[in-house]
Formats: sequence, C-alpha cells, structure tokens
Amino acid sequence: MNLWFQQLWLVMLGGALGAGGRYFVGGLMLRQLGDGFPWGTFAVNLVGAFAGGFLAVWLEGRGASALYWRAFLVVGLLGGLTTYSALMIECLLYSRSSRTELAFLYLLLTVLLGLLLVWGGARIAHLWRP
Repeated sequence: MNLWFQQLWLVMLGGALGAGGRYFVGGLMLRQLGDGFPWGTFAVNLVGAFAGGFLAVWLEGRGASALYWRAFLVVGLLGGLTTYSALMIECLLYSRSSRTELAFLYLLLTVLLGLLLVWGGARIAHLWRP
C-alpha cells in the first residue's frame, strides 16, 4: 500500500474518532448546560484550536512518522472533532430566530478564544520541545 493510501486510512480513522468525540461532547454539554447556547460546538472548537496549535509545533522535526501522525491527529481527529460548518449553521439559526446578538457573541468568542488557544498550544509545545 502506498504512502497516500496509508495516510488516507489514518485520516478516516481519526475522523471517525473525532466525529464520535464531537457527538459525545455535544450530548454531554446539552444534558449538563441545556440548549440556550451551543456549548458542545463551542467546547470542541476551543479544544481543537489548542490541540491544533500544540500539534503543529510538536510534530515539527519528528521525521517521516510526523506525516502519519499529522494525517491521523490533525487532519483526521481534529478535522472530525472541530465544527466550523456547525458554527456557521448555528450562527445562521440564531440570527434567523431574532437572537442576532447571541450569534455575534458566539462567533466573536469562538474566534478570539480559538486564536488565543491555538497560540497557547503552540507556545506550550515549543517549551516542551527538546
């Protein structure tokens, strides 16, 4: 099996695990915090931002195996876990239900905290590098 197909299988496996994790976190947050705000989507996007920043730096200089880890963890797991399309749809639904101010707050918080966390994850990984 060539390199591309090996990575494809890792992406699909990671994507399935990430999507399952998103579904689990979304359900847990819904049961715990209610449906007044999309806490599950918000949480996985922030966790994904931190993990993405961390992994981007942590995988640097790891040799050929980094290609496989990047395929599994970044493209697959984080791609399945994080929910940009769900974020956009939730903002649309909020704005259509006369909760436009909540849509903008949600979008602003997600982007700002996501940027802060991706930077934080990268900084921590940089400190851990040998």
